[in-house]
Amino acid sequence: MKITVIRQLLAVAAAAGLALGACGDDDPPVVAQEQSTTTEAAAAPDAIVSLSPTSTEILFAIGAGDQVVAVDDQSNFPDEAPTTDLSGYEPNVEAIAGYDPDLVVTSSSDPALVDGLESLGIDVLVHEAAAEIDDVFDQITALGDITGHANEARGLASEMRNELTEIKEGSVDRPRLTAYWELDPTYYSVSSATFIGALLDFVGISSIADEADTGGNDYPQLSAEFIVAADPDLILLADTVCCGQSAEAIAARDGWSGMQAVVDGDVVELNDDIASRWGPRIVDLLRELDRAAAKAAG
Repeated sequence: MKITVIRQLLAVAAAAGLALGACGDDDPPVVAQEQSTTTEAAAAPDAIVSLSPTSTEILFAIGAGDQVVAVDDQSNFPDEAPTTDLSGYEPNVEAIAGYDPDLVVTSSSDPALVDGLESLGIDVLVHEAAAEIDDVFDQITALGDITGHANEARGLASEMRNELTEIKEGSVDRPRLTAYWELDPTYYSVSSATFIGALLDFVGISSIADEADTGGNDYPQLSAEFIVAADPDLILLADTVCCGQSAEAIAARDGWSGMQAVVDGDVVELNDDIASRWGPRIVDLLRELDRAAAKAAG
């Protein structure tokens, strides 16, 4: 198989690394840059190492799991994924090469990693974090093409598109809501310019972070006072696993018990992994957000 390097270039805010890294979320942040793409048709890889939890989920969802010999220490889904102590945040070229892969899938375009693996004759597929929903489908089909599971990948993408259409149609007539999305208990959040913001918008929700004076930071750290004053329709917790946050913990915060979302029971406890891995399970996340929005809208 000959793949010089395939890089789907998707913008990621550097600030996301601070907020998401604090909760042990998905892939390490990278800075998007212009790069070339060179591919040649060839046999599918027999031994794949995935350093990206999102890519790991996609590989197994399209039926390429039998080709995966090792995944990073954050790839804990599905259960059959061969989780190792490999790090996607601080990748070790020698440790990766020890699994004798013919393809490594990563979210990092760090030259030390990519060039180091290529110097050993190991092909690299770089899938940086999705910036838009369509990027998810592009990554699914790209992984399908390279692994010999093109039909399965296109079938999965089609099924997901149909489900998203169904979710969208159900939210069209609903009044627009506001939400506070919590990345960690120090009040890091997301603006509408992020991928999460795009998911919120998909079901008719706006992030209160858009109204904060964040200096153009798409992953701003808000203040408790700002959040309480904004009194959003929904409070969405993406730090339940990493940081032990819950509806009960939110209600115990000073001044938060009187917020409408707390009073009405519209504090949503999300699974950290599903809320930060932007592959096949974005459908599950959108369905949960849609249900929450429908309840909050009455």
